[in-house]
Amino acid sequence: MFLTLFANKQGEVLEYPGIGLLGRSGSGWVVPENNEMIPLPRGASLVSVPGCIPVGLDAGEQLTSFEWAPGSEGKIQAVAALLPQGFTRTLMPACVNREQDTALPLLGYAAVGLKEDKIYVAAVQSDAHRKWHPANYNTEGLPGKIERMLKKYPENRILRQLARCSLEYGCFTAQNIFYRRWEGGIPTMPRCNANCIGCISESHLKTASPQQRLNFIPEVNEIAAIGIEHLTHAREAIISFGQGCEGEPSLNAKNLSQAIRMMRQATPAGTININTNAGYSEGIKQMCSAGLEAMRVTMFSCHEPNYIAYHRPLSYLFKDVENSIRYAKDKGVKVSLNLLVFPGFTDREEEIESLLYFLEGNGIDMVQLRNLNIDPDYLESKFPGEPGIGIVGFINLLQKELPGLKIGSYSHPLR
Repeated sequence: MFLTLFANKQGEVLEYPGIGLLGRSGSGWVVPENNEMIPLPRGASLVSVPGCIPVGLDAGEQLTSFEWAPGSEGKIQAVAALLPQGFTRTLMPACVNREQDTALPLLGYAAVGLKEDKIYVAAVQSDAHRKWHPANYNTEGLPGKIERMLKKYPENRILRQLARCSLEYGCFTAQNIFYRRWEGGIPTMPRCNANCIGCISESHLKTASPQQRLNFIPEVNEIAAIGIEHLTHAREAIISFGQGCEGEPSLNAKNLSQAIRMMRQATPAGTININTNAGYSEGIKQMCSAGLEAMRVTMFSCHEPNYIAYHRPLSYLFKDVENSIRYAKDKGVKVSLNLLVFPGFTDREEEIESLLYFLEGNGIDMVQLRNLNIDPDYLESKFPGEPGIGIVGFINLLQKELPGLKIGSYSHPLR
């Protein structure tokens, strides 16, 4: 049995003797199965869940919530883990928010428990962890690398934005530009054509977004300069348009298409990728014709009514997303689905059926499982329903039904 953990007012994480762990799936509290829990991986961080008290099972297997713990002064708080890239959450923490009108921060809280003096987290590993291990980021030498790059391109406004994202927000894809490695982000568009309820760069909930969008549209030369620099010098280079600090990059397709052509005239190295909602089909077509090689399409649901309810598109239809994907596939572009995974929703039967139909019908090459950072009470109020088969069962079913489908957590270089 996994035991419940809590945080005291000093921030210490302690076990609650005799109280069994519960996790949350949708609106339900469940006892975690062994295959839903793994030892807390390196790079994960334990955090308290603000304003929330833990819920567990007492010796009589009765649900119990508690604000106090033996030997602990003051009220206690629920504890969760924030997972690094490469790990998919299977259950959320079972807890009750003391402040019903206050939304939780936009973080992907995962349930944690104690077993045989070892901390476990509700997660499975879905991709290699090396490139996104936090130890590789926010290093002592990062400010110097940023300063040198800014001196090389003193007029480039995108680099100044990436410097802010690196140092203020700790963005890994921004930092990779300065580290000259792996996937590096190039934000280019402040405006968006959707109004997603879980947007991380504009506040649509009762909680502040963790970062702000850039406030300008870059020139073609600014975009191309960073792209050429990264593709030419970075290890296993990917450049990605569509970052957390911008809106929808395909709305800037005219400039991006010109920049892509300039990059490919300068070097054949690396992979050029876009992270997009794929709603602006004309922009996607322009970029594919210019030499775009990979496209990652973010989706909360492949069931059209739920897609509309979450993404709240402003100027496109669900069929436009499909049309963009099919056009890209016809042009030889590798297409991934950036699936926003939420335990108790993603694994519902109707969601799985819609997803399988969408994947097979549109020839998707890869599903990237991305933990959805949102207050679970808020999301459940928008999408009520019975919990599904579990995230582990969901992943197993995907692998069984579509054995040629690649499943991971992030974009991989094509060459």
